[in-house]
Amino acid sequence: MTVDAHHHVWDLSVRDQDWIGAGSPIRRDFRMADLEPEARAAGVDRTVLVQTVTVAEETPEFLALAAAHELIAGVVGWTDLTRPDVADELARLSELPGGRHLKGIRHQVQGESDPEWLLRPDVRRGLGAVQEAGLVYDLVVLPHQLPACAKAAAALPGLTFVLDHLGKPPIASGALEPWASDVRALAALPNTVCKLSGMLTEADPGSRTPAGLRPYADIVLEAFGPDRLMFGSDWPVCTLVAGYGEVLDVMGRLVGDGDRAQVFETTAVRVYGL
Repeated sequence: MTVDAHHHVWDLSVRDQDWIGAGSPIRRDFRMADLEPEARAAGVDRTVLVQTVTVAEETPEFLALAAAHELIAGVVGWTDLTRPDVADELARLSELPGGRHLKGIRHQVQGESDPEWLLRPDVRRGLGAVQEAGLVYDLVVLPHQLPACAKAAAALPGLTFVLDHLGKPPIASGALEPWASDVRALAALPNTVCKLSGMLTEADPGSRTPAGLRPYADIVLEAFGPDRLMFGSDWPVCTLVAGYGEVLDVMGRLVGDGDRAQVFETTAVRVYGL
């Protein structure tokens, strides 16, 4: 059995995805009806649906989707961490149709100009509310924001932080530092987990192979260990460079047979409580 711990869906007739450039191949609808046959064909039996935009209405929509689709086992939604009533809002979300599927919260930290946005007092208070609600926090960040991630995780040892897409290392350039040192510092904290996801879209055509991706995968495998590493397809963003089955195949080649069960199932089940 395989868990895909990171994918998206969107319907442009409901809401624009303004982060998608004009003319992009993914500027179209991607629904569960598109994903389900590909996921089943690849042996994926559970998924985690992850937020795409900082719009409050999206999370209730995703929870309703989870209630209607057996494939979706968990949702990582969004809410404004800085709102004074964030704890009440998280409680409200959990009581909505499909609310039991709410497993985590995410914010587009990568788009924040302040590299230490996570350390702001109002954000830290919101992260504390996420912890109190029994949820995890997904980190979508750029490499220069990793030091702040480590500080936030150290300040909130009771909250599990999940690093999406390895922290977006510069795979296309082939550079490892300072990303490698910063991701190791984050991994040194026991309340951190990493998703083996988003690698193919960070690579250039020449490095979209197991050999090209392996230096980065090996670093997170060593730093976090397979028990704190989980697979995510990042569908449909991945379709810019590879099909769903191809992503699963390439990621599988980066993980040894002895670690496969943890990376492709057990870690996600434990961390997200699937």
